[in-house]
Amino acid sequence: MNSSHYPGVFRVQKAGALAEPFPVRLLLVGGTVLFLTLFLLLPLGALFSEALSKGWQEYRAALLEPDALSAMRLTLVTAVICVPFNLFFGIVASWCTAKFTFPGKSLLVTLIDLPFSVSPVVSGLVYVLVFGLQGWLGPWLQAHDIKIIFAVPGIVLATVFVTFPFVARELIPLMEAQGREEEEAALTLGAGGLQTFLRVTLPNVKWGLLYGVILCNARAMGEFGAVSVVSGHVRGATNTVPLQVEILYNEYNFVAAFAVASVLALLALVSLALKTFTEWKMRQLQKAGA
Repeated sequence: MNSSHYPGVFRVQKAGALAEPFPVRLLLVGGTVLFLTLFLLLPLGALFSEALSKGWQEYRAALLEPDALSAMRLTLVTAVICVPFNLFFGIVASWCTAKFTFPGKSLLVTLIDLPFSVSPVVSGLVYVLVFGLQGWLGPWLQAHDIKIIFAVPGIVLATVFVTFPFVARELIPLMEAQGREEEEAALTLGAGGLQTFLRVTLPNVKWGLLYGVILCNARAMGEFGAVSVVSGHVRGATNTVPLQVEILYNEYNFVAAFAVASVLALLALVSLALKTFTEWKMRQLQKAGA
């Protein structure tokens, strides 16, 4: 197409990229920087400033307080249980949907996306309806002295529900784009199904898998809504870090609240750094494949 026939429509750089007029670029870049400053950098700065407003000793004391330590332990335990479970589910679900055709495939894909469209509070209420004292299984659980709601198992179940799409949603498009040719070639050469998966499929999607695990872990540690419903807010027993922050803030213990919240902020920054690294590696692999 001759660009002279359409004056003013395209401005093409020598490298072939589209170049907007300088005022437009300045407005776009300036708006982006302003947005990130107002909604990301300033809140982060205010959080750490408030957490350290009374000095390192107060900050350290707030983090070493028994209830805060208990909340951190429970958050880590929840993530340690949920992430491997969702890792296994994500691999199996993506393998099934990307490599096989079967009745109900579209329904399975829809169900994988369900936690994205359902409020976490609603999912927590569903677990209360099923496992609560007045729920469907409540009398049987009580008769056998099994506690799920207002206990650690309920927190784990609620967190698993809100985090299980992340790994699957990263792997399904990658496996679909990968196609079946390499797996079929491996099977033709005598490789078994597990061997084909471990040596052919998994190496091709390992960075996407890591990306999904990072997102899953970040959500598991920061989940509030569903966990708040099923936890019972028992100090030192069923409070995760987000719930502990809420309690401290409601008690006007602002320094301790922001100190504990800074732990989540640091974890979020680490997750962001790992996420950025995996995105870069995936782009490098895509360029190499192209």
